[in-house]
Amino acid sequence: MKIVQLPLGPLGTNCYILSEQERSLVIDPGGDSSQLIDYLTDNNLKPSAVLLTHAHFDHIGAVDDVRDHFDIPVYVHKAEANWLTDPNRNGSAFFQMGEITARNAEHHFEIGEMVIGPFQLDVRHTPGHSPGSVSLVLRGEAIVIAGDTLFQRGIGRTDLPGGDMDTLLSSIRKELYTLPDSTKVYPGHGPATTIREEKRENPFVTM
Repeated sequence: MKIVQLPLGPLGTNCYILSEQERSLVIDPGGDSSQLIDYLTDNNLKPSAVLLTHAHFDHIGAVDDVRDHFDIPVYVHKAEANWLTDPNRNGSAFFQMGEITARNAEHHFEIGEMVIGPFQLDVRHTPGHSPGSVSLVLRGEAIVIAGDTLFQRGIGRTDLPGGDMDTLLSSIRKELYTLPDSTKVYPGHGPATTIREEKRENPFVTM
């Protein structure tokens, strides 16, 4: 399996493309839809779905264009089922860059094992940055796509609607720090890290 990181949108949100031969998944398409669609097309990739680690505006900017171009469904946690259409919930109303919305998702995540084509994921509910934040563990790959839950030497902000610091720290300790130390963490912003590095070096949350 191949994973590609594309920083997209107004805040350079990491969009991840998982691919197995021509099959692919798109995770957190934050913006710059033409760039993303061109990448998929130029590499002969056929996405099966868009997966959202959460529904903040900087993660959803290209959702509708990608969904419509490839005729694929979108997944989000049910706690944020109505966030895509609501600038006050997705946070875009609080920033001076215009309101960002998308249509509602076709599917809500079931926590636990999820299989889409050749991709086997373990969906973990990791609230705190937002109530519907999820982290996606790639089974057999020692990889977790953590959204804005855990960063290299950082954690997600908790000052937007639905954020809670205690909940976030609990999510990290219970759902991420229990993964093998060698697990590579792909965050919503910035460079990748590992569970081992964050247990040792993260100034915000330790075991």
